[in-house]
Amino acid sequence: MAPPKLPLPDRLGIPGPLVLGYLGVLLFMVGDGVESGFIAPYMAGHGAGTEVHASYVITAYGVTVMLASWLSGALSDLWGPRRVMQLGLAVWVVFDVLFLVLALGPQNYPLMLVFYGLRGFGYPLFAFGFLVWITATAPAARMGTAVGWFYVAFTGGLPTLGSLVAGVTNPWFGRFGTLWVALGIIALGGACCLLGVRERTGFARLAPPEVRPVQSLLSSLSIAWTHPKVAVGCVVRVINTAPEFGFLVFLPAFFGEELGFGEGRWLTLLAVIYGTNVLCNLLFGVIGDRIGWRRTIASFGGLGCAVTTLTLYFVPKAVGGNYGVAIVMGMLYGITLAGFVPISALIPALAPDHKGGAMALLNLGAGGAAFVGPAIVSVFLGPLGPGGVVIVFAALYVVSAALTLYLKLPERPPEEAPAPPAATPPAVATPAGPPSAEPTAVRG
Repeated sequence: MAPPKLPLPDRLGIPGPLVLGYLGVLLFMVGDGVESGFIAPYMAGHGAGTEVHASYVITAYGVTVMLASWLSGALSDLWGPRRVMQLGLAVWVVFDVLFLVLALGPQNYPLMLVFYGLRGFGYPLFAFGFLVWITATAPAARMGTAVGWFYVAFTGGLPTLGSLVAGVTNPWFGRFGTLWVALGIIALGGACCLLGVRERTGFARLAPPEVRPVQSLLSSLSIAWTHPKVAVGCVVRVINTAPEFGFLVFLPAFFGEELGFGEGRWLTLLAVIYGTNVLCNLLFGVIGDRIGWRRTIASFGGLGCAVTTLTLYFVPKAVGGNYGVAIVMGMLYGITLAGFVPISALIPALAPDHKGGAMALLNLGAGGAAFVGPAIVSVFLGPLGPGGVVIVFAALYVVSAALTLYLKLPERPPEEAPAPPAATPPAVATPAGPPSAEPTAVRG
């Protein structure tokens, strides 16, 4: 008798009970990504004064994003992912309203720093809380694919579809009106996720009952020295998207003004870069499950991005601002950036008995990128110029490839290894149960 056919989401690698959660994250990140292509120059012209001062606001935002990203894993252990997501949605809505009404509208620079910074606690608690939910629910053998789908939703919104929405709404409502539209999209995404997902794992704490709050928070940091490979993975995760956040500070001026593309074509280019990345996020999740998470990250992610980061900036400049060339270079960067997707499957596997703490540290790295990227721009843009900043980012990607080589999972114990084909028929060569739960390919 043939086994029952799995529902379509499960066949695609999406945990079926979490489908509406993926949709909610997509909508939430669309709302978040609406501003990504224009917020830095807009703040510079509406209270911040200069591009560098605007980068300080975004750096302050990055600090809170970093802290919230760490807390998303630690608090999910204590409260459950759903409650953490509720907190993230509330924080975003409250401080976004305060930012728009009391800071950006009146062009009050000190309040921009405060409210835009505090708003940074919102999206990591929401989005990375859901990522913890995924890692607590998805089968180990399909974890890379499930995480790949998360990044399809995440990057599909920030900044891909968000940039396209801004390209449509900016001419109609102006940039300030577009920011209010974005808030409505975020509220819709939050409602879709929190009202639509009923999977019970995310409703309860993930840590054992005897683990106390302070102990849980400390363990999410102590794992950095008890499992040093997890700490190295955190650094790799920072490097993964630090250039992405840094680019959003100075590339709008480079492509929009220096190369003469204008805001509309820059937003389209941004959407193409990350639209390509969205399509490839899932691809590299599957590739990671097949050829090995570590190999995929080091080769396609680290080394690939080192090359395409340079070509994204220097090739369009060398050919005099040809828009078609810029599109192709942007697509190449988006493809290689997806090579980092398996990091979210690899890091928890390095500490299988402390997955909550590992995810907390990994999320700290993801949030740290939102701080490190703009901070590097703030430090190096003045003395080195945009080209120098791009070279710094490319060098960091090379470092990430070297560090990834250290992240090798322990070999399977001999007694768990499948019997040789001569002694065991191929049909039963791989035993059922835990030893085959994680694909052998990921060990390389």
